[in-house]
Amino acid sequence: MADRLLVGTHKGLFRIKRVDEGRWEIERSWFLGDPVSTVLAVPGTGHIHAALDLGHFGVKMQHSRDGGDNWNEAPVPAYPDKPDGLEDKDPFRGLEIPWSTQKIWSLAAGMPGELWCGVIPGGLFRSTDGGESWALMRALWDDPRRRQWMGGGYDFAGIHSILVDPRDPAHVTVGVSVGGVWTTIDSGAHWELIGEGLRSAYMPPDQAADPLTQDPHRIVHCPASPDRLWMQHHNGIFVSDDGGRHWRELHDVLPSGFGFAVAAHPADPDTAWFVPAQKDEQRIPVDGRLVVTRTRNGGERFEILATGLPQAHAYDLVYRHALAVDEQGERLAFGSTTGSLWVSEDQGDAWQAISHHLPPVLCVQFQQSTSD
Repeated sequence: MADRLLVGTHKGLFRIKRVDEGRWEIERSWFLGDPVSTVLAVPGTGHIHAALDLGHFGVKMQHSRDGGDNWNEAPVPAYPDKPDGLEDKDPFRGLEIPWSTQKIWSLAAGMPGELWCGVIPGGLFRSTDGGESWALMRALWDDPRRRQWMGGGYDFAGIHSILVDPRDPAHVTVGVSVGGVWTTIDSGAHWELIGEGLRSAYMPPDQAADPLTQDPHRIVHCPASPDRLWMQHHNGIFVSDDGGRHWRELHDVLPSGFGFAVAAHPADPDTAWFVPAQKDEQRIPVDGRLVVTRTRNGGERFEILATGLPQAHAYDLVYRHALAVDEQGERLAFGSTTGSLWVSEDQGDAWQAISHHLPPVLCVQFQQSTSD
């Protein structure tokens, strides 16, 4: 099982190592003081890609080819020049959409040497040379429906979930906040808007089922059964059995169906984990109790997992990419906005705190050794 964690925070990237049974500790850190918005450890290669959000100094990319011993600055996905006279405004806020990378929100690996990158404002980029160059997926960016995407928690829409089908790396599905679910079967040459069965409670009733108005917070799939998708939506939890074309909503999920993070078991399509929160105005754990919920039967029933987690006056919010499961489906980890980090070695039955003093956690990923 993977015995290292990469934890991207508001002030640096940390690696956490399992030193013996039941004990983890911070092994090293990089980029201290810099927000690390997302990180990708490419399995079996030793390659790590980290995205840094440096505010006035812009977005930067760092790449290591040796598991983190050495880093080099890498090219950032860049938009083409915006055509003169083109009006391109966010329909919700009315702000002019910049044709420049504001935030790198997601990274995913495809076939060897292939990377996908989702950014704000709503761009999807592809690299076929390990991140040395990037190409904007113009078929998606130029789709006229893209101009109906809306900013949600951020001023502009963004791509936060990228699912590469392990059976066919030309088949890629992305989640857009706020812009629904899109899929391609030809590596981005053509795109299709999918998502029948999704529901946006924040829209007028006659528009609630429009797939273009949906706000998926996070989408993941089961690698061994990639037609099974799990979604944490803005107003509920949804599951799909056909790669996202059709969804069914899971009702009466306690303590809440709201949240941001979801993780899918790598081999069991019926098992997934979520971190619930109180919706919208508060965005804290329900009743101040931090819990993880787990289903093992495709969403028919959810267990509330609380052993080892704070059960009073806990105000930890867990972001989209801050919950991770290892490739065996046994170890889980998540970090919170309070700078706390927890690990479970038994699928979430019990949790142990690694730290309560990290900067706010933005993303978590297990790092395999190259010999795994």
